[in-house]
Amino acid sequence: MLKRIISPLLFLAFAWFVVSNNDARTIIAGVAVFLIGMHYMENGFKLFSGGALETVLEKFTSTTPRAIGTGFLATAVVQSSSLVSVIIISFLSAELIGLTQAVGVVFGSNIGTTATAWLVSSFGLKIKIAHYALPMLIFGVVLQFSQSNSYKGVGSVLIGLGFIFLGIAYMKEGFETLKDGLDLAEYAMAGFAGVMVYVLFGTLATVIIQSSSATMAIIITALASGQIDYINALSLAIGANIGTTVTAILGALASNKNGKRLAVAHFIFNMITGLFAIVFIYQLKGLVDILAPMLSISDQDDAMRLSLFHTIFNVIGVLLVVPFMQRLVTFLETLFCEQEQARGKAKYLTSEVMEIPATALAALRKETIHLYDKSLETIVHAMNLHRTEIFSDAVISEIVEHSGSQIKIDINQVYQQEIKSLYGEILEYASISQANMSQEDNNEVYELKLAARRIVEMVKDVRELQKNLNYYSKSNNKFIIAKYNKLRAQLVSVLRMIQELRMDEGDDEEILTRIEIQRASLNEAEVALNHEVDVLIRERKIESHSASSLINDIGFTHSIGKKLLKCAVTLWVRDQDIKGLGDEYEYQ
Repeated sequence: MLKRIISPLLFLAFAWFVVSNNDARTIIAGVAVFLIGMHYMENGFKLFSGGALETVLEKFTSTTPRAIGTGFLATAVVQSSSLVSVIIISFLSAELIGLTQAVGVVFGSNIGTTATAWLVSSFGLKIKIAHYALPMLIFGVVLQFSQSNSYKGVGSVLIGLGFIFLGIAYMKEGFETLKDGLDLAEYAMAGFAGVMVYVLFGTLATVIIQSSSATMAIIITALASGQIDYINALSLAIGANIGTTVTAILGALASNKNGKRLAVAHFIFNMITGLFAIVFIYQLKGLVDILAPMLSISDQDDAMRLSLFHTIFNVIGVLLVVPFMQRLVTFLETLFCEQEQARGKAKYLTSEVMEIPATALAALRKETIHLYDKSLETIVHAMNLHRTEIFSDAVISEIVEHSGSQIKIDINQVYQQEIKSLYGEILEYASISQANMSQEDNNEVYELKLAARRIVEMVKDVRELQKNLNYYSKSNNKFIIAKYNKLRAQLVSVLRMIQELRMDEGDDEEILTRIEIQRASLNEAEVALNHEVDVLIRERKIESHSASSLINDIGFTHSIGKKLLKCAVTLWVRDQDIKGLGDEYEYQ
């Protein structure tokens, strides 16, 4: 009840402050416009990159230095550490990259955020950027009407830049006007006490605004207008870095374990960096004084020197933490460990993963393989076999002949409690992810949905096969037992071949060739078995009702085999052109 009252009161107080104070209104409006610009930039790069950003982050993070460099460049270009974080969390959840690489990208991203300060100090304060903002907004809006996502993305980026430039202009104007009535520089504080107070101010400002980039824009424009002095601006910049960890933690509360672990890594990195910068602030200031002339930054250009300081202490932070990277990752892996996953629940599908088409596809493929493996256990046990036996080097016929004892498994229960629920999750997340995908990606998702359906159908088929298999395994008729052993041997042959190609990881053409050889063998075996049954009937070695059951089960076995092979094509042949060759054959 109290919360319902306080929130509206705080909002009304804020509204009164904005309406009654012209200078504050201009500055706050500048911050608001700046944040809108950052939002448009982020969305624009999502559309414009067309998956290129995701590809870069996946391909160029194999080592820690490459991960740091990629995180820096990606964040500096897209001007959004949150976008990079979303992609990295989704990659981590889909197991496309490891935790070490993800942490490296986050560290690099922290350095990349300093690009905003350089943008504001080098362009925002030295040219009348509001003049350039209006054309950007005009062209950006025009491009929004395009049918192409790439053009729409460019349009959003232009709109974002336009709003960022306008926001900087408003903030600059607000601080210059404010100085006529109130000079904040009068409240400058010297010594470490002043450093700590302004670090706290910078932290609180970032927590409230929820954007370290916006906080840095405010600090730089205030410094350029003379509202704060240089050393206090450095302290505020340190505070902004510390404050952004709170933003990361708040964002991770509703995230999965990977998001939480990266938030902890971000917190540890920024706290170490912040503490180092506080303790050695005057030494770092001296280092800036040495480096600034080398970069053609004048002694009077405090805004550019602040940007240099911001970059230096973030780079030093990385250098401090990287030697302990492996220990940090080991520690992070002990955090947020979930209890053993409930059977029938998805392992890879989360809301974070579904936000990025590339990771959504990878996660759906992995989850369909997870469904395959779970169904494989059911199929093997229904045939009274064990996976360790069929995936061994033992002769298939010997395995089958020596596995007469029944394995108790309730396929209906397994289907209802595990297979069906997992299949449902795959369909749900597939439908969600398809809304943001290209037609090509949509086609791949459709293939994965078909593969999942075939896997479920296999479980239903083996349920029918199991009934007669268990019944006739107790028969005194050696001929019918022999034929059911042949059926089991056929399926074992298919399953063993699929397992081998999974382990060998050959090229797609080789995989498809092996699958097609197995398919031809399966077809020949079906024809041969049906012929053998006809002979047994004519010679009256099996009864008619047994023959009818056996013929039906030959059909079920052949159906399971065909579906296994089609699933293998979908799940382990990645090249679409080569995969299309397999579609020329009849699998349905």
